[in-house]
Amino acid sequence: MTPPRTQLFVDGDGALTEPRMQRILDLAGYDIRQDTPGPGDAVGIWGLGPPDAAAATKNADSMIHLEDAFLRSVGLGRDGDVPIGLHIDRHGVHFDPSTPCDLELLLAEDPLDDTALLDRARAGIAAMKANHLSKYNAFDPTLPVPDPGYVLVIDQARKDASITASGADSNTFREMLFYAQTEHPNARILIKAHPETVAGHKTGYFGPDDVTDRISLCDQPVSPWAVLEGAIAVYTVSSQMGFEAILADHKPVVFGQPFYAGWGLTDDRKPVQRRQRVLTRAQLFAAAMILYPHWYDPYHDRLCSFEEAAATMTALSRAARDDYRGWVAADMRLWKRGLLQKVFGNPRRVAFAKGDGAFAKAKATERRLMAWASTGRDDAVLIEDGFLRSRGLGADLIPPLSLVLDDLGIYYDATRPSRLETLINAAPGLDVGARQRAEALIARITDAGLSKYNLSTATALAELPRGRRILVPGQVEDDASIRLGATDVASNQALLRTVREANPAAVLIYKPHPDVEAGLRPGAVPDADQIADVVLTRSDPIASIMAVDEVWTMTSLLGFEALLRGKRVTCLGTPFYAGWGLTDDRAMPVTRRANRVDLIGLVHATLIAYPRYFDPVTGMACPPEVIVDRLENNDIPAPERFNRGLAKLQGVLASYAFLWRR
Repeated sequence: MTPPRTQLFVDGDGALTEPRMQRILDLAGYDIRQDTPGPGDAVGIWGLGPPDAAAATKNADSMIHLEDAFLRSVGLGRDGDVPIGLHIDRHGVHFDPSTPCDLELLLAEDPLDDTALLDRARAGIAAMKANHLSKYNAFDPTLPVPDPGYVLVIDQARKDASITASGADSNTFREMLFYAQTEHPNARILIKAHPETVAGHKTGYFGPDDVTDRISLCDQPVSPWAVLEGAIAVYTVSSQMGFEAILADHKPVVFGQPFYAGWGLTDDRKPVQRRQRVLTRAQLFAAAMILYPHWYDPYHDRLCSFEEAAATMTALSRAARDDYRGWVAADMRLWKRGLLQKVFGNPRRVAFAKGDGAFAKAKATERRLMAWASTGRDDAVLIEDGFLRSRGLGADLIPPLSLVLDDLGIYYDATRPSRLETLINAAPGLDVGARQRAEALIARITDAGLSKYNLSTATALAELPRGRRILVPGQVEDDASIRLGATDVASNQALLRTVREANPAAVLIYKPHPDVEAGLRPGAVPDADQIADVVLTRSDPIASIMAVDEVWTMTSLLGFEALLRGKRVTCLGTPFYAGWGLTDDRAMPVTRRANRVDLIGLVHATLIAYPRYFDPVTGMACPPEVIVDRLENNDIPAPERFNRGLAKLQGVLASYAFLWRR
């Protein structure tokens, strides 16, 4: 049964006219009106509203207080960034201690003892830390912060509603700075400026005049988590960063009365006497981030969980942090430029240049330089297709849904480190929530039968011979992963013969690469049917994997896709997934790959942490789960018509170039 909807009357000139705000309210069961409320209706106000807000409810039954959620957006609301979460509170507002709001009632009265809920909270805290998530996220996690050992004093925007509601003023901030110095007489003091003062929208209570030989001012867009990590103590009036300090294992000294004060997790200099319950960090987080807000999923236009909202903000923040300086793209083919502009061209459009001029242009404009990985440049961030790429072939010029940016190397080049290799090496340290997300992603991909290209024209498999079946995936023979994959077996014919020699009694099933079958790239084996027992044509890669016992490969991604499905994989080269203890490795080992990594850790690095995903429906950066949805439901715009002809021409030219090199 559909719950009854509430008529909600709002001011026609305020923040609540913003379409995203109204959509969240609509999904939460409120019909927005802008005329006069009657009995049984509600009045929506932003925060505490204007002084006469109460008068507006004389003909209504309730006042609804609305505020941004604590994980709001990448940039500031004043800069036009829309929120992904909203607080809808029937009793008050979280920053006003004069009356208990819905959040305080949750913290005071809800048992907050459900094991599953608290596990989600602990995972959520870990995700906030790992992905540097805060209320606003337009900062650069790579910016340096002072050496550890300082006392952190958190500034706020002058006359913010949370300050005045706590009965605080400029004298409170001066008092806070005084106590920070006297209670830590031998420590340095670091004042952290508020994001709105950094952006120039407002002034704070501290500034350059407060800097001394002991006090410094941090007014750069640095990660709050990086600043908190180096602090030995934290002082705040009512900043949300005080809440994040609790999550970062501090017990902040609080001079105001924010929602997180009074629960045994803070040193309160102005206590709220009615708050007497002692909570854990997980309980505080569960109420404030999981139970209290309404979170919005912009990709499916629905309300969602905190976990989905955090994944959304992680994707959006990562794109913003990668792209805020702008890019110069070197030697990019014309057909790729439109996509690169869509993916990487916000807030500054991508500039395109050729040869050595690209480096000079990037340096002159203080932009980052990117180049396609096949160029082999060592002065640029390398770009390449991701592993959940598209529904259709790259050689057909089907645009990718995922791309990787690698500032160290590129994943298929085993001769030098890559960012993916670094992420996989760190995978044993993943928190429980990250592992659960990767495990769920594996299940979704395998249940949906997804692969890199997801070809809709694949034919069904005929019945295969009985016996120990080995799938041998062919590759494009001029592919850089073969050339740089540290392998002595460098052609499809050599691959087939090597596998046959090692497995004379096995049933060998050869699957040519789709680009080779389509005549777009080199790598055909004319006598494949003389070596293999079965040659599959235009077959579905996942059905092929599921029909065999194991896979032998040079460096094919099918080896990774076979690992996802529990198959044994033997590598004659050194693909990114080899060397971690998951494969039978026959090539020279890569000594940099020192850690033993399980499949979940490998998948988190490869499919979650490494690529960037682009949603073709909304035009936004997105989490991998959204791309899985799009591929599974075929919810992807059709490619432009000229792609196929241009792809054929490109394939002919590539084949001639390959034969010439041979």
